[in-house]
Formats: sequence, C-alpha cells, structure tokens
Amino acid sequence: MFTILPIKGYIDQIDGFYCDGIHAGLKPNGNNDLGFIYTNKPCNVAAIFTENRFQAAPLKHFLQYGEDFKTNFVLINSKNANALTGKKGIEDINTLFSKLDFGSLKLLNPIMSSTGVIGNPLPIEKIVSGAKKFDLNAKNGENLSKAIMTTDAYSKSCMYEVKLEDGSSFKIGAVAKGAGMINPNLATMLCFICTDADAPYSDIKEALKTNSETTFNAISVDGDTSTNDTVMVLSNGNSNAYDKEAFAEVLRLVMHDMAMLMVADGEGAKKVAAFEVINAATKEQAMIAAKALSNSLLVKTALFGEDPNFGRIASTIGASRIDCDDEKLVISYNDVVVFNKGEICFTADIEAKAGDVLKKDKYKIICDIGLGDGCFTAYGCDLGYKYVEINADYRS
Repeated sequence: MFTILPIKGYIDQIDGFYCDGIHAGLKPNGNNDLGFIYTNKPCNVAAIFTENRFQAAPLKHFLQYGEDFKTNFVLINSKNANALTGKKGIEDINTLFSKLDFGSLKLLNPIMSSTGVIGNPLPIEKIVSGAKKFDLNAKNGENLSKAIMTTDAYSKSCMYEVKLEDGSSFKIGAVAKGAGMINPNLATMLCFICTDADAPYSDIKEALKTNSETTFNAISVDGDTSTNDTVMVLSNGNSNAYDKEAFAEVLRLVMHDMAMLMVADGEGAKKVAAFEVINAATKEQAMIAAKALSNSLLVKTALFGEDPNFGRIASTIGASRIDCDDEKLVISYNDVVVFNKGEICFTADIEAKAGDVLKKDKYKIICDIGLGDGCFTAYGCDLGYKYVEINADYRS
C-alpha cells in the first residue's frame, strides 16, 4: 500500500536537487534563457526522445553515453534548438562543457538539452559566460521553469510525495515547457522529472516507456513533431525509499499533469478536448481514431468556433481508415448525444446543448464505434488566429 499526495513547489524541494535559471543573452527581451539541474549524488537517468528522424544535437550527444550511465548535471537553454547543425552541433556541446569549471563540484557525464529555433549554430560563448554565473547550490525552481520557456504562456511544474507502507517516503516532481509543435510521438517539449526515490534504471526506463503512451504521446496542438522532444527522469536515491508499483503510478501522474498543461497551453488555445474513442474493434484502432481527431485541423477550428459540427468528427474517424459503420457509431459532446447509430439527433435544442458544452474550457468528445472493446483517449486543443500570429514570426 502507498499514498500519493500532491504538494506545492518546484523540483528544488527534492532532497539533493539544485537548480536555477538566468538570462545569458540568448533572448533579446531579457527573459531567462539558460538553466541547470544539479544533484549532489550521481543519478540514474532514462529518457525518451522525439520520433522525428532529424534528432537535434543534444539528443545525439545524450545517446553517445550508451545505456545505464549516471549523471549529476543537466544544462538547458531556450531560443536555440541546436538542431540540423550536423556534427558541429555535438562538438559544440563537448566544447561548451570543456569550458565549464565549478571548482570542487565536478560534472559527471553532463547532459545538454535545448529548445528554440532550428538551424542556428549554438552561441557557445554566451552560454559559457552565462553558465559560469551559476551557483550549483542554488534552489530556484521558478527561475529554471522560466528559463526553458519559448512560446509558453506560463511555466509548467508539479510535485508529489509518496508515502510507503513501511513509513518511508520519496518525492517526485517535474519542470517542463511546451506549447507548439505538439503532436503524438512527443512534442516540442522538454520535461525533466526529478526524484529522490531509489529507483533502478531498468524500472525507470520501463515505467517511462509505458506511461508515455497515454500521456505525452496522446496529446496534439498542431500535428507537428519537433526535433528536440525530450522526457527525462533523474533519480538520485537520496530517500533510500522505493516501491516499483508506487513509482510507476506517481510517474504516470506527473507525466499526465505535464502533458495536460502543455495541451492547455497550445499556442493561442482556449479549449482542451479529450477525444475518447470507445468500443473500437481493437485498442490500436481506437488509438488511431483518437489521434486522428486530436490532430485534425478541421476539428480544431470547429472547437475554436465552438461549433459542435459532428460531421467533422465522423468524417475524421472514417478518414482514419479504422473499421467503422455509421449505423453503429454514436457521437456525444460530454453527455449530449448528437449522432446515434445512423440517426441524426441534431435538433435545435440538442445543438444548443452541445454548443454549451463547447463553451467550456474542458470537455469530452465521446465516439462509440460499436464494434469491439478497444478504447483510447487522446487530447487536443482548439486552433485559432493566435497560433498563426505566433508562428508566422517565430524566428524573431
């Protein structure tokens, strides 16, 4: 048995973790753009990355360490993705780390993570100059959360404490960024999950992979998959506490929290919709249909206009090429049924009720395929004018 309690604060509350963020000159507006996570004990570390074939230099650098290595330092910059920079992008990371010296606090297998504009060389001297100002004993999670933001409207973090049956406990928390280029297969997102649980690498890797399917790989803002997407778990073991089942469950909660914050912060978004596909022929088919709905631009613009256009929902399901039959299909907005097994239920009263659902900040669109027991929920947001405005001049 175990108890999971949400708590307030940032990852600096976790025993042995230190962090901060500063302005190093990468962002012209003076906002924080460089941050770090440091731990006083080498961490087990596991990560999952984007499925974009053009992985950015920081991801390739991480993978050069091989399996099951330990680290005590993560350097994170925004404004520059260090992507499509070739071998030089990796060399620049090694050069950068070779120039950092924190005295008696030695860096072990340091990791770099970047987000921002693709296709620009890393500004090494600015980053080195900024990083030399770090105090590795700092505990300022708020500064770090702001340093990793790009088009985010707000910073993203969460914290939990897990109390085990034997009286021991551990903490786990996350800091993340993500608002655009969000598509199942991860997103333009960075997420750093820190814990003092004494979690072995194999368990972290297993839980991370399992939980990604229903969290980060189930959200969509705009259907684009970035070059830098990263979800990383760092475990320093300082609590000497661990339970595999409890760890897997609290990691799922952390990943779900972060994923929902990202989709809610979709660039210019005002609505979050859960596309719940039930009774499909298989779970795989339910996943295909749910993700097609969360990715559809026509569906997203209908959500923006608060238009309960069930025709777009049905058309998208059919276009996903799953097994389906309009005489078995039921579509509902929350509990308002608008299409029922070939029967159009869209009276003026029903349309008004469905429209009221779409005026809410969050709601479900439930699609009962009626052919089996396969179920999956994907999450998406509306898409409006602000998204175009943000991305039309992103490089500036």
